[in-house]
Amino acid sequence: MDITGSVVVAASPARIWAALNDPTVLCACIPGCSSLTGTAAMGFEAEAEQKIGPIHARFNGRLLLRDAIPEQSWTIIGEGVGAHASAARGAAHVRLEPVAEGTRLDYRVETDVGGRLAKLGGWILRGFARRLADSFFHRFKAAVEARAEAGGADRPSA
Repeated sequence: MDITGSVVVAASPARIWAALNDPTVLCACIPGCSSLTGTAAMGFEAEAEQKIGPIHARFNGRLLLRDAIPEQSWTIIGEGVGAHASAARGAAHVRLEPVAEGTRLDYRVETDVGGRLAKLGGWILRGFARRLADSFFHRFKAAVEARAEAGGADRPSA
């Protein structure tokens, strides 16, 4: 299933790029994430808990950043394995575009699930995937803007 969205972040592409490479920021932005270790270059190991419909699962997974063009675009690839042989995979294709208010972050997320999760109705999975993607990008926006505010304005000139 594909999900698209966009947020405008009151920060420069450089500041957004730096936050994307910061495991502390990413961990705080991933809903249910309790641990994120590693580096952007080598990949991150993650632990997260999610409640999807009637299923409550703890996932261990990996996040990789691919096809990176610094301060312009990248793809975040994630894969997690949870209880009851549940598995989730996804990719978020992200593009940054400087705008007068800062930077527009456009995203397209592709998801796929297996195991017990796949038995849930499509509408439950679509709703969960939409909420998860939107929550991540809105949390990311808030985290980057808070850091930009603390570190001084860095909005690009239009």
